[in-house]
Amino acid sequence: MQAATPRSDIEASAVLPLVQGITSLHEAVALIEGDGRIAWVSAPLGRMLGSTDLAGTSWVDLAADPTRAEEIAGQLRNRGHVSNEALELMGPTGASVRVRISAARIGCARPDAATIAILRIDATPRRSATPEPSLRFLSSVLENAPEGVLVVDESRFVTYANPAVEELTGYRAEELVDQPLALLLPSPEDAERIAEALEPERPLRGQLLDVRRRDGARRRVSVSVSVLPQEPGAPMAAVAYVRDVTEQKRVEDDLARKHAELEHYVDAVSHDLRTPLMSLLGFSRLLFEDYGDRIDDKGRHFLRRIEEAGRSMEDLIGSLLELSRIARKGPAEDWVEPKGLLEQLHAELKPRLDAAGIALEMPADAPVLRCNRTRLYQLLSNLITNAVDHMGERNDGRIVVSIDTEPETHVVRVTDNGKGIDPAHHERVFEIFQSLGPGRDGHRGTGMGLAIVQKIAETQGGRAWVESTPGAGASFAVSLPTS
Repeated sequence: MQAATPRSDIEASAVLPLVQGITSLHEAVALIEGDGRIAWVSAPLGRMLGSTDLAGTSWVDLAADPTRAEEIAGQLRNRGHVSNEALELMGPTGASVRVRISAARIGCARPDAATIAILRIDATPRRSATPEPSLRFLSSVLENAPEGVLVVDESRFVTYANPAVEELTGYRAEELVDQPLALLLPSPEDAERIAEALEPERPLRGQLLDVRRRDGARRRVSVSVSVLPQEPGAPMAAVAYVRDVTEQKRVEDDLARKHAELEHYVDAVSHDLRTPLMSLLGFSRLLFEDYGDRIDDKGRHFLRRIEEAGRSMEDLIGSLLELSRIARKGPAEDWVEPKGLLEQLHAELKPRLDAAGIALEMPADAPVLRCNRTRLYQLLSNLITNAVDHMGERNDGRIVVSIDTEPETHVVRVTDNGKGIDPAHHERVFEIFQSLGPGRDGHRGTGMGLAIVQKIAETQGGRAWVESTPGAGASFAVSLPTS
């Protein structure tokens, strides 16, 4: 491609990326300055005209009929765009080609502005704006469709637009027909994505793009593109389904901002709470150690209660921070062998298991799981510890860990034969600060363990749930997608 000659009234570095993006959709493209001089032409257009060295040449001088060219230039100055105007161009070497010109000013309303036009010259014969038989049938079906539908031909020019596209873009359907698709795309990256999608073997599904409205505003859209089946040798056509997601994206961005603010608030509050809490615990410990012999049994009991409450608060703050950190991270790309983690957990929990008379059974052959190693350790630890804490009073306590492979997912289960959970509380147990009573030692937990399990599952693209009835034990399950 011939680079534009730098000039005082044109910022080639800012404009050329956009133009090059458009050339991924349309081969014959020219960039015209405000005074009508050519700033840049694409290589295919240069070959048509017999030269790519056309910078500084007036495009009107290339017309075989300068009067007709001036008429087109006047339309462009007055309306900001021209559509499918017929003209014959002659290059410096005498090469002649009959073309149709569609042009639009991009990003500026001033008629005399530099780089006011990006010119697409299409050497193919004009296509009728009237739909072909298959297109007529398509239009009759899609006239009342809630989503926008565009059909483009092999030159990436619009041949059909339904009323939903009119509402989305601000252009009437007759204004869009015979216009280059690039007219609606404000960025070169979006043009390149659409160009790739117009290849039969690379359909596009749910791609988020920006669309330029007639008034210059941008709308966020979800686009799906498919090449329409044609008879052998017939010109290519493609249909694009366009759904306006601007408001949805705004709400999502607003939620993401509020979520980030909430995470920052949790961090700040946790830090502010932890500092005085450490002082309280430190001074109560010193009071017990240095003045314990001067305090009666009731006073020492109160000091122990202060320290227990402080430790509970410390655990709660730590769990809140951990939950916040988990929420910030996306799905892990690690593959972890769970056998080693389960053996480590078994060794760490053995004193508690033995004291409670609980048997822990682990899978002999577990599949490799897609999960961050630390998060998987937390998940397994919280589930097994939860089963130990709420086993209830029985002499034959038993906890079974299993990992099953299902289509596109692995399911981790921790099943116990404890006191079970009423179905009315199945959702509640995963909520933050919720606990269904004290554990075996009589202490009530922070109510964060299962909330952390659920958050880990969600960040991995899975979910957590419980299957249980009172008196029949509980089975906690977590799905971890394989991809």
